Amino acid sequence: MIAGRRRSARVAGMTPPLDPALPLEDLKAFLRFPSISTQLEHAPDLDSCAEWLREKLTAIGLTATIHTTPGSPVVVAHSPRDPAKRTVLIYGHYDVQPAEPLGSWTTPPFEPRVEEGRVYARGAADNKGQILAHILGVAETLREHGELPVNVIFLIEGEEEIGSPNLTEFLREHRDELACDLVAISDTAMAPGNKPALTYALRGVAAMELIVRGPARDLHSGLFGGAVANPAAIVGRLIASLHDDDGRVRIPGFYDAVRLLAPWEREAAADLEAATGGDDSIRELAGVTELVGEKGFTTTERIGARPTAEVNGIGGGYQGAGTKTVLPREAFAKLTFRLVADQDPAVILAAAEEYLRRQTPPGVLLEIVTGHSGASYQSDPNSPDGLAARKALAGAFGTEPLLLRDGGSIPILATLKEILGVDSYLLGLANPDSRIHSPDENMLVENFLGGIRMSRLLLHELAGTSSTR
Repeated sequence: MIAGRRRSARVAGMTPPLDPALPLEDLKAFLRFPSISTQLEHAPDLDSCAEWLREKLTAIGLTATIHTTPGSPVVVAHSPRDPAKRTVLIYGHYDVQPAEPLGSWTTPPFEPRVEEGRVYARGAADNKGQILAHILGVAETLREHGELPVNVIFLIEGEEEIGSPNLTEFLREHRDELACDLVAISDTAMAPGNKPALTYALRGVAAMELIVRGPARDLHSGLFGGAVANPAAIVGRLIASLHDDDGRVRIPGFYDAVRLLAPWEREAAADLEAATGGDDSIRELAGVTELVGEKGFTTTERIGARPTAEVNGIGGGYQGAGTKTVLPREAFAKLTFRLVADQDPAVILAAAEEYLRRQTPPGVLLEIVTGHSGASYQSDPNSPDGLAARKALAGAFGTEPLLLRDGGSIPILATLKEILGVDSYLLGLANPDSRIHSPDENMLVENFLGGIRMSRLLLHELAGTSSTR
């Protein structure tokens, strides 16, 4: 019995890697690739990064392949498949956001530095540090036991930051190869206060740009002001028309399909606020003195469970120093709608366009350009696999995880559900102050190493749940 208990402790993966410096060296090597998917000049860097991943996955004992697509490559790796075992697909991405503004970084974004317990570099948290923790967790399990308790598939793409334009077709073409019982993803954050959390819901997104066109050229504001419609002013009016005084979106039908929170979800949101400092923590993270939003809901509920209409950019007319008295010929605004279950992005975009056209006065033309979109996603944190994921997080970080509805979006989750027919579970490792998409992006070393422990635990916990295939 004593020997059995000792073996269980090793299987649980609670011991850290033999030398914490080795995982950090792997991470720094991974982070040196400027794998920016939105900038075409970095296509060779994306190819090189994919090859680094293939070599790493092969070195730990998996069969790894690079698949070409019309865009960036997809890296797929398999452990030997045992039909008696469950199969876990681990998804992540190796592409990163642009690093601009470069002058705002303390040190160059692709020259990783470790300072005061953090790794600084573009992609440290989103998503290289998180997906590498899973790779190294699998490596540690294989090193210790020689085999895995479940079949593992890694699916690591290079276009997540531009909306995964080629992944849907790839999933369809490789559906049989990627057949699994569930998907595990670490591409979200810990709860405020850097507390472990299982994210069980994400909002969807629908983007559009509105362009108001007026006169054929910029006009003298003294000679024509008061006689010709001002596109910049009209853009301001259209934006102002989106919300009422209670913070609700005015677009007719916007809330018709919104799924209301279940009582247990409101309790989970209240527990999250109590454990993380609630509004005070959010104000501190955002760097603001006041929080605003739809009345009748707490801040946590508004962020995770209520849809929004947001202005992401606005422009038009003279932008230089000093004054230039012109009436601009055109102006624009960029909008995104964050959506919840069961809102359809296409329905929301159509309703928004119809509403904005009705609000547009005569004298100008309104052009609407729709952008990327993706459905919301929700899984059950109380399912057997959800409970297994929660147990892995608790074991790795020493405290029970909170249940989190994230306000962000990972559009591919709905596609994974549609094509592979399985649920995804989100075990975030990024510290809340990781500055993803911003200068000085970083990841806490303790989160990265904890993620390796979590990955090892997760494999064993999932082996014990019932197969759905």
